[in-house]
Parts: sequence; structure tokens; C-alpha cells
Amino acid sequence: MSRILLPIFFLLTMLLAPAHAQEGASAPPQEYLVNAGDTLEISVWKEPDLQREVLVRPDGGISFPLAGDLQAKGRSATEIRQDLERRLTRYIPDLVLTVSVMDVSGNRIFVIGQVVRPGSFVMNPDLDVMQALSLAGGTTPFASLKDIRILRREGNQRSAIAFDFTEVARGRSLERNIVLRSGDIVVVP
Repeated sequence: MSRILLPIFFLLTMLLAPAHAQEGASAPPQEYLVNAGDTLEISVWKEPDLQREVLVRPDGGISFPLAGDLQAKGRSATEIRQDLERRLTRYIPDLVLTVSVMDVSGNRIFVIGQVVRPGSFVMNPDLDVMQALSLAGGTTPFASLKDIRILRREGNQRSAIAFDFTEVARGRSLERNIVLRSGDIVVVP
């Protein structure tokens, strides 16, 4: 009896499992968070004087007519739009406002040291350490592959994350191949 029920139970479990729990399913993408150096296009429908591209300043702020200064860094385009709508509705009653991210030049990581092409690289939000090393053309023959570090700054806190290229390249310690954040520095001694 149990020989028959076990396969049926397994089949029902797989069919009724939530989609995110099934193999191959991925989490829904997160909204992009704006960085200093990014360019936003802000447009108010039927208001030609309120349509412009705005560069996010190094302090993370933007300025927009009638709305003044507001913080953009670390916020999504949706959050920025909602903030602008709150500020502008007193001047424009039936406001239709759009905020689009036009350029993500502020979303950068840096790779330095014993790599073929050290420098800064515009990144997509899911760039990991191995991909960053690939963007830099790979390592030189003199690189210390076991001593790579990722330097990260979060507010006033600074941290160094160890990365052993040889382990990850062998398919071990894959959790060390972390997704990088904007501003991270990959140091290859």
C-alpha cells in the first residue's frame, strides 16, 4: 500500500508547491535603486517647461522646478515619482508625471590590481565577482588568486570580503561569489 501512496504523495507535493519553491524559478526582479551619477528623465504631461533630464548629484539629490530639492539616491523611480507628485499637485491639479531612468552611469564597481584592464565598470544589478573579473579582462599571471578582496562601504561602515578565485573556479564555495553592489571595489593583489 505504501508503495503506491508514496509516488502519489510526491507527485501531489510537486504539483501543489508554490512556483517560487520549484527548481529553476527565480525571485521577482527588484526595482532599480538610483545612484549618484545616474540620469533621470522627468516629464509632466502637457507641461513642456516641466520636461527635462536631471543628473543625480554626487550628494544623491536632484532639483526640479516647483518641487525643489529631493533625495534620489537609494530610491526607485516609482518612489521619486510619488514624492514629486506630492510636491507638484498643489500647482498642477490633474498631474500626470513620469520618472524614467535614462542612464545608469552611477551604478559602477571598480576592479583594481592584477587584472588585464583595471578600471570602473557600469554594472547591472546582478553582477557577481567572477563576472566583474571577466569585465576586467581576467587576472594577470602574477595575481594572488586566493587573496582577492571586495571592499564595501555602507554608510560609515567599511568591510573587506574575502574571495578565493581558485575555490569558486573549481565549483566550491560558490556562496563567496557574491553579487556586487554599486561602489564595491574588487582588489586583486
